[in-house]
Amino acid sequence: MIEIDNVSRDYGDGKVVHALQAVTLSIPKGERVAVMGPSGSGKSTLLNLLCGLDQPTAGTVKIDGVALSSLDDDSRTRLRREKIGMIFQTFNLLPTLTAVENVALPLRLQGVGKKEAEQRARKLLGRVGLGDRASHRPDELSGGERQRMAIARALVFEPPVLLADEPTGNLDSATGQEILELIDGLHGEYNTTIVLVTHNEEAAMHCDRIVRLRDGRIVKQESVGSLAAEVV
Repeated sequence: MIEIDNVSRDYGDGKVVHALQAVTLSIPKGERVAVMGPSGSGKSTLLNLLCGLDQPTAGTVKIDGVALSSLDDDSRTRLRREKIGMIFQTFNLLPTLTAVENVALPLRLQGVGKKEAEQRARKLLGRVGLGDRASHRPDELSGGERQRMAIARALVFEPPVLLADEPTGNLDSATGQEILELIDGLHGEYNTTIVLVTHNEEAAMHCDRIVRLRDGRIVKQESVGSLAAEVV
């Protein structure tokens, strides 16, 4: 589903910063991968490359067999709308829209009619426990509810890939655990390929594999199953 082949990303003309260095990673359909590492390790750069918001200095990023570097800006935007759901730490919801309008927005951008888009949005809002909050705007909801709304928006078009950037970072531990369990349940339902960037080891344990970055390189990969066995 996701193929990263010998990817590097450099920034700067004078003093060059090597944000990623020769990263190779394969993520099959349905796998959940946590990407961890200290600040400056390349996590955000990797996410930006995966969603086509940035381009590698060298190497190739493929989503569902399509090399992102082979696409023009419009084609990359269309690929994001059709294949990639994104969840952000800061939610990135539109404050003037209701929950149902926020969640329906990706469908409307794909050309789905307003009635059908909002019907599908209401169904998914019910699935994430916000069925009775569909007419509320983001500022009328708690942090956990806004993150649930953001998850519904990311999954409403059933994307094959979900990218999550610290989805529990602004939440208390109990609410964060609820969000992780919600993502677990939706993963089981949609079999979405998930890349989760996190500093939280507990959040990473909800994935199948942990990829650890340092100084722009993959320094370790671990199966969560084996780590859980060690804890037991």
